[in-house]
Amino acid sequence: MSLRMSEADINALPPGYKVREMGAPARKSPPRGKAGQDETPAAVPPSATVSKPKPTSIERMQAKGRLAKGVMNETEQRYATYLDQLRLAGDVLWWKFEPVKLLLAPQTTLTPDFMVMLADGALEMHDVKGAKAIYTDDAKVKMKLAADTYPFVFRVVYPVKKGDGGGWDIELVRE
Repeated sequence: MSLRMSEADINALPPGYKVREMGAPARKSPPRGKAGQDETPAAVPPSATVSKPKPTSIERMQAKGRLAKGVMNETEQRYATYLDQLRLAGDVLWWKFEPVKLLLAPQTTLTPDFMVMLADGALEMHDVKGAKAIYTDDAKVKMKLAADTYPFVFRVVYPVKKGDGGGWDIELVRE
């Protein structure tokens, strides 16, 4: 049950009590002070303000959330272009983005970014990271466990900065 007010009831509301029209945004009312006092707020000293700490590189990376399954991020797209170049050169026969999900333990899986078939027919799993700093400990453990469990070569791929020559730094997970 809703309470309806007449126009006389609305006009009888205390001063400063405003009624907004339906659909109109709510407005903040000015701060209330004691009657007769000047209502200018006191200045807050800069030392009293609380600033949030700067987000870490991992927090910045995760701020946008995960992409949908099967969608490459910018670094993965660049690596896919690199794999295409290797395929044209004859070093890679075939590659596929996120083709398999590997079961490591109950409720624990690993989806490598790329499955790559080399010219000699060997299959490798490549996981692309934006930088070594964002290669988390849990991802390292999963990659090592997968390398111990499955008969593939597992590699972690990082982009090399253009100032350092560009290209890719490809590391073997296990010997």
